[in-house]
Amino acid sequence: MGEAYIYDAVRTPRGKGRKDGSLHEVTSARLSAGVLNAIKERNNLDTTAVEDVIWGNATQVAEQGGCLARTAVLASDFDERVPGLSINRFCASGLEAVNLAANQVKGGAGDAYVAGGVEMMGRVAMGSDGAAIAVDPSIAMGTYFVPQGISADIIATEYGFSRDDADALAVESQKRAKEAWDDRRFDNSIVPVKDRNGLTILDNDEYMRPGTDMQSLGGLKASFKDMGETMPGFDKVALMKYPHLERINHIHHAGNSSGIVDGSAGVLIGSKEFGKKHGLKARARIKATAKIGTDPTIMLTGPVPVTEKILADTGMAISDIELFEVNEAFSSVVLRFMQAFDVDHGRVNVNGGSIAMGHPLGATGAIILGTLLDEMERSDRATGLATLCVASGMGAATIIERV
Repeated sequence: MGEAYIYDAVRTPRGKGRKDGSLHEVTSARLSAGVLNAIKERNNLDTTAVEDVIWGNATQVAEQGGCLARTAVLASDFDERVPGLSINRFCASGLEAVNLAANQVKGGAGDAYVAGGVEMMGRVAMGSDGAAIAVDPSIAMGTYFVPQGISADIIATEYGFSRDDADALAVESQKRAKEAWDDRRFDNSIVPVKDRNGLTILDNDEYMRPGTDMQSLGGLKASFKDMGETMPGFDKVALMKYPHLERINHIHHAGNSSGIVDGSAGVLIGSKEFGKKHGLKARARIKATAKIGTDPTIMLTGPVPVTEKILADTGMAISDIELFEVNEAFSSVVLRFMQAFDVDHGRVNVNGGSIAMGHPLGATGAIILGTLLDEMERSDRATGLATLCVASGMGAATIIERV
């Protein structure tokens, strides 16, 4: 087996995923093409050397359907001989695209790939592609299906996290994101989105609410309480699965859950020989990748077992990892990760996360990997781990080492 290296990682700013969001008029293909072009230009890349573009996307319907990866290649300045592959592992799609590309390189199936993802949540609504696990009674009943928000509240109930715990993590995410932007920590990775006339549409993460505090969050109503306690009564479904719980404690709301946004990100991955041939310096080695299936009802606990798996695969201990990016899908996901591994919050999401800046489903995995790499370079850390929870009960993780 060979080695796979990260040569570049870029992302767009994240726009509010609604009609008045700055990126609303940009299609998924065009936003993705902009990321591809940025990778080409920043690296003076001969794109005929790229074996494939692997692109994650969680809602593959309408303008995000029809192998969006190939459409993005054709909409970009890449050579038309570069193919495209669209993949879907829900929220981990962007990271899984990177992992797949890295393992292709390691296995000798090409010297270079561009991997990442996109999600235009303001244009293509989450869930609009349908899901058998949610709508087919023969499957939903057998898996004790509940919506993700209920799953997040089950985690809080099972592992003892309070509303204050969740809100405090959200406030800290907003604080860290503001500090990161004020300190220009994202400058190396951000690709401003421009219109056809070259005018900048967006150059910052516009979802952020830096004035957030415990008092403002305290006034928000729990988002999933009604769907849990009234028809169709998902709490009852959950309690059938977990009868040891007396009730579900509903603590999540819009302020301590990830934001609905638009965005895209890409990573240039290649072999050592690719870098030498094209005069590129590797920034990190992809040491290991992992994925796992988990309980589909509580659903969002995947970062814990997948991290256990990747550590076992590599013979590493949690103490060997210096920095972590754990996607902030909901506060309880990150709280559970830190609880399970006794990891200090000072090593986790040090520049804020999806609660503050938003979670463009298919792109987030590639975004947090790039954020992790940038922070490893900024703070002179050698090893980092990125992980996400995944719908239907899965987890994905990647360990990178600086070179």
